[in-house]
Amino acid sequence: MTDKLKILIVDDDVHIAELISIYLTKEGYETKEVYGGRKVIEEFSAFSPHLVLLDIMLPEIDGYQVCREIRQISKVPIIMLTAKGEVFDKVLGLELGADDYIVKPFDSKELVARVKAVLRRYENKGGLENGKQIVVPNMTINESTYIVTYHGNDLELPPKEFELLNFLAKHPNQVFTRDQLLDKIWGYEFMGDTRTVDVHIKRIREKMPFEDSWSIKTVWGVGYKFELK
Repeated sequence: MTDKLKILIVDDDVHIAELISIYLTKEGYETKEVYGGRKVIEEFSAFSPHLVLLDIMLPEIDGYQVCREIRQISKVPIIMLTAKGEVFDKVLGLELGADDYIVKPFDSKELVARVKAVLRRYENKGGLENGKQIVVPNMTINESTYIVTYHGNDLELPPKEFELLNFLAKHPNQVFTRDQLLDKIWGYEFMGDTRTVDVHIKRIREKMPFEDSWSIKTVWGVGYKFELK
């Protein structure tokens, strides 16, 4: 790839944003900095980044709302930056469609490693075969469009929810541990915990409330499976 990958850095702390920009520029990325929530969508559309580093604590509009708004128009990967280490903040960010999170203060090598890992996973998705689908009663999973058709309605799931559902549906009635799912969907470099899987399974189930001849089953003490009855 000859063109530089572009990263949008959203942080109200100018010093931190500039430091992040220096780290990433040294790695060959093109960066753009935004310091307030209201300007993010405008800059996002103009810059067309390959990844967004998004601080949660922003003036005007917080990072959670910005994440929601980006997810309405794009599946570009988002890494949340937060000074808070509580599980609630991490879980909420993931539920809204973020792909990873980093707790401040962070090491520059960790930041670069996380960015590279997330971008690598998304670049690898480019090899999906056009038109490849999984079809079960009342649901079609289209890998080329990342759209799930469920009971006649199109669901545009956040990328990780889609990939998790797609992976499980590809292996019906096979049980996977949370660690296996983290490895398959998030990659071995992912530094989060297994609760990440539980959060995404919960969100998928909420969007698919009807009784069907298939379901995502919890195998207590082990993990999850896509059960075809």
